[in-house]
Amino acid sequence: MFYNIKKTAAFILAATVAGYTGAYVFNKTNNKQAYTVAPATPVKFTSGNAALPTATDFTDAANRTVHGVVHIKTSYSMQQTAYSPFELFFGGGGGRQPQASTGSGVIISNDGYIVTNNHVVDAAEKVEVTLSDNKKYEGKVIGADPSTDLALIKIDAQNLPFIPFGNSDDVQVGQWVLAVGNPFNLTSTVTAGIVSAKGRNINILANNGSNVAPIESFIQTDAAVNPGNSGGALVNTNGELIGINSAIASNTGSYAGYSFAVPVNIARKVIDDFMEYGTIQRAYIGIQGRPVNSDLAEEKNLNISQGVYIDNVTEDGAAKEAGIKAGDVITKISNTTITDWPSMLEQVGRHRPGDAVVVAYLRNGKEYTTKVTLKNRSGNTAVVRNETISVMGAQLSPITNEDKSRLGIDTGVRVAEIGSGKLNAAGIRKNFIITSIDKQPVLTTSDVEAALTKSKNEGVLIEGVYPNGMRAWYGVGVGNKN
Repeated sequence: MFYNIKKTAAFILAATVAGYTGAYVFNKTNNKQAYTVAPATPVKFTSGNAALPTATDFTDAANRTVHGVVHIKTSYSMQQTAYSPFELFFGGGGGRQPQASTGSGVIISNDGYIVTNNHVVDAAEKVEVTLSDNKKYEGKVIGADPSTDLALIKIDAQNLPFIPFGNSDDVQVGQWVLAVGNPFNLTSTVTAGIVSAKGRNINILANNGSNVAPIESFIQTDAAVNPGNSGGALVNTNGELIGINSAIASNTGSYAGYSFAVPVNIARKVIDDFMEYGTIQRAYIGIQGRPVNSDLAEEKNLNISQGVYIDNVTEDGAAKEAGIKAGDVITKISNTTITDWPSMLEQVGRHRPGDAVVVAYLRNGKEYTTKVTLKNRSGNTAVVRNETISVMGAQLSPITNEDKSRLGIDTGVRVAEIGSGKLNAAGIRKNFIITSIDKQPVLTTSDVEAALTKSKNEGVLIEGVYPNGMRAWYGVGVGNKN
């Protein structure tokens, strides 16, 4: 294949100027990825396909959405070196190097709720939100979900412009879309492209070291997205939010023609969970499987070209309880065709434990339907609520199973927020996970409260780990309860 050198050079220059808009940068050749920070813009769903604008005029959609996207700047400080418990307890040096990153976010309500990517705000001690009119606010992280790379933050403001939700199910390949964000700190940037594919799984959430149970069913577009666009809005030509820009595929870190957005239907469920419960309600169908392709169809003598082939069903899981067996092929969930593994994860991921879905499946060439009551990871249908308490100026909350798996710990309690008080004075920072106090394992938030408020000693030794894996020890004086 021959390339026009001038056209190629012009393309590379344009891609470079466009900026780093993607939340993640995915290296297709080496299977590496790096975070790029960009704000995200959430919008409301509406039914119906976006109409092709006359003469591809995007001005109306741009005007409707550009003020609903914000710039997000996060800052945090990490200890540069590890210290012995004695150095920390008796006031040993604790040099910290401040760090900062930027991204984008989408205003989804007029009272200050903003959606962005989890990797934009992960481990941040301070979140600064700048609106399109340059007004600045301090943002509070309401919740973050590594499984979808989404986070919800809140600012204290009213009467804000916001982007309405669209319906990502109605998105069609070839449809015009706009990406709105702040690449390279260039605020209020709009780029245009088309939907290149739906239901893409690029394994970026599974491979980022978090050991999360990822839900990847990205909308792929060729709208230019670069570092700084992370968390920004993907909108249709009606100005409706259809996705949250999260990643690009590139060998250089700059835009190379492939960008990926979390479908807004997934984002909406995550947002609702955070608002109603304070934490994610993750549902599971309880199977292990793989997408049907021509080789698998021939091997298993399947008269079907798409779907999810079930290799195993989980004991006491939702699928087995509903009568689904290994060897069955799931073809539909709630009347939505299942083409592959990502499309199944997307459909299940929209539900909570206890929700019932109708599953269509093939067995020995015959189609059956059954009602499946989805369960949580513990194998029941209970919902989980955020159990946050306040102790010595800090907000403490339970850690997730993903935290435990990623950090290799069995117990712990997260410092969700840190204000003035003894924990802050001791040097503890936001997102620090307390694993033990005076060598006693911490199982619940109540354990921390009891250890810090009922100790008969003048001080206690707190041990734990930060989200980046760095272990730390802190001496906290508790003799004076005031």
